[in-house]
Amino acid sequence: MSRKSDEARKPSMNQPLFVKLSLLATALALVVVVLGAYVRLNNAGLGCPDWPGCYGHLTVPTSSHAVAKADQAYPHRPVEAHKAWKEMIHRYFAGTLGLIVFALAAIAWWRRRHGVPDQLVGVPSFLVVLIVFQALLGMWTVTLLVSPPIVMAHLLGGMTTLALLWWLSLRQSGLLAAQGGVDQAIRRLRPWALAGLVILVCQLALGGWTSANYAALVCPDFPTCQGQWWPHMDFSDAFTLWHTTGVNYEGGVLPNDARVAIHVTHRLGALVTFLFLGTLGMATLRAPVGRAARRIGAVLLVVLLAQVSLGIANVELSLPLPVAVAHNGVAALLLLTVVALNHSLRPRKTRTHI
Repeated sequence: MSRKSDEARKPSMNQPLFVKLSLLATALALVVVVLGAYVRLNNAGLGCPDWPGCYGHLTVPTSSHAVAKADQAYPHRPVEAHKAWKEMIHRYFAGTLGLIVFALAAIAWWRRRHGVPDQLVGVPSFLVVLIVFQALLGMWTVTLLVSPPIVMAHLLGGMTTLALLWWLSLRQSGLLAAQGGVDQAIRRLRPWALAGLVILVCQLALGGWTSANYAALVCPDFPTCQGQWWPHMDFSDAFTLWHTTGVNYEGGVLPNDARVAIHVTHRLGALVTFLFLGTLGMATLRAPVGRAARRIGAVLLVVLLAQVSLGIANVELSLPLPVAVAHNGVAALLLLTVVALNHSLRPRKTRTHI
């Protein structure tokens, strides 16, 4: 075999490693998102009052001497080991994800420099920047005492990381790629799939804002809120992004009318999202867009119904922890499904410099 063929083959042999690593990172990002929701819903976001360690340690202090020393150093936040461990486990998983993303970026650039033109480098490079920014948001979540804008930005950053890793995995592997569809039908459906992604992201932001402001339980009934179809609401205060600094936002600080406005807006957003994505899923099933896209359309309908059911259950059952965590996890799965649908409607280019 010639030297030229060896050099051409070497980068391609690395393709399975890159795809497997990107799929692993996607799965790990999903775990991190769910763990983040679990930590937040357990009110453990301030389980460790410092960052990146916990009471000055890489693990949670457990010995009586270490606990006494930590309590003395942080008298405003005495050690609660059960909360601190939840927070630290989340950090361990997030840190591992960061290392994998850095490895993905390094492999991507190595493959591009060794003559693999269809290797994506822009997305892995952006993911490195995003992971660093996510780490900063994690730090600010602690130092700014779970300030709602920071908490929501941290949630959206995690979802963005998950979506980009999934998109990267799909584009590099060719999984769920467009096949056997009618070009005209695919082109007609493509902008609607993109619009569905935008609507879903807006709804995720509303969900994050609802959770960050502890507004999930302010309406204990469904479909009404506090026994009314349109209760008194304060939208101005509800969507003021930045309030006084130095305030501990754990448990929420907004008055009832503002929280009601947030909750009702989230419900209205859920209705819009359900109608749009439901219509999109049905249209995908009926259109001649190929088997992969139609299967994703079917999955979209199932995941969408599951998400709406979990949202209603959260209200009717007063936000039980397993249901609330599942609501966040299925939201992430819904995002992955919509990303996969957009991917299946966009044929993969043979050469790219993205």
